[in-house]
Amino acid sequence: MSVSNVSVPSPSTQWQERIGADEAQRHATYAQQFAQLQAARNAQFGPGRALHRKQVLGVGAVLDVLPGLPDAARHGLFAFPGRFEAWVRLSNGGADRASDRKPDVRGFAIQAQGVQGPSALGQGATQVQSFLLINQPAFAFPRSDEFVDLVMHATQGPKAMIRYLFKRYGWWGGFQKIRRFAKSFGKPFTGFASEVFYSAAPIACGPYAARVRLVPVGQSALTKGKPSKKDQVDWAADFKQQLARGPLRFDLQLQFFVDETRTPIEDASVDWPETVSPYVTVAHLTVPEQDSSAAQVLADRIEAAAIDPWAALMAHRPLGEVMRARKVVYYQSQLGRQPGAQVDQSALLSA
Repeated sequence: MSVSNVSVPSPSTQWQERIGADEAQRHATYAQQFAQLQAARNAQFGPGRALHRKQVLGVGAVLDVLPGLPDAARHGLFAFPGRFEAWVRLSNGGADRASDRKPDVRGFAIQAQGVQGPSALGQGATQVQSFLLINQPAFAFPRSDEFVDLVMHATQGPKAMIRYLFKRYGWWGGFQKIRRFAKSFGKPFTGFASEVFYSAAPIACGPYAARVRLVPVGQSALTKGKPSKKDQVDWAADFKQQLARGPLRFDLQLQFFVDETRTPIEDASVDWPETVSPYVTVAHLTVPEQDSSAAQVLADRIEAAAIDPWAALMAHRPLGEVMRARKVVYYQSQLGRQPGAQVDQSALLSA
């Protein structure tokens, strides 16, 4: 295993979270809204997640933590060199099971197995460390309330979403939001084997804070999926095709908090500049050829698993308002995947 040749530019431990007095109640309300959306989609498609419902593919992988990491990186999962079995869930971001040809946020979730340490939830120990990544370097909104409102209006159709944007942000602000969405979704997606994926929000790394990025290397970086026709887009088939040519390899990287102005903790819409805080490679992820006889069994286990940002070590506790909202919403989403699920308001307030 090789060591990253990028040095860490004096990351700071002076970050802090700012928790609003009404935050717990707001997040519980968001969870209820998503629970209603999830229940409606469950009736249509069967039990599934509130968002990122469509699992494009679930595969096994190996995560190798590198030796000789900078001091700031050597915490939690990255404290010592080692090898971990990992699960990878590739997904489309919507609440439905739309065709792969539909523009969407794409998800690349990694869950390292067999780790040992206190849980990010503060409830005993955990044996997993999850990284939920998307093909966008930052979220479209700084806080969760704007995202939730957008999703709820988007489920009513494109016209309802556009009316909402102009009503909330005015003509100029609404136009800027639409322009940003068009830029994000207008960029052609080349496939899960060849795209870069980001956490888009920070996690702890011991006393430090960092964002996470996954970068394809070698064959993965060179191979781009190019379906011949839009109606033939099948990202699972594309990933399997790339995998048939050899193992797919990725670098897992950290980008450290420097200061609140340039690398804010609470504003998830800011893309932290690499000129201020370059990424540091901390591990290699390898997806080997899958055992065809066991592939579907593993895919089913991954689909049933609780894979969320808070299924993690305390050393990698998710940070910022968006991540805190996800704690409550993901908890309800896991409950909502069970037949006959009901919303427990008191549980949401204490989650």
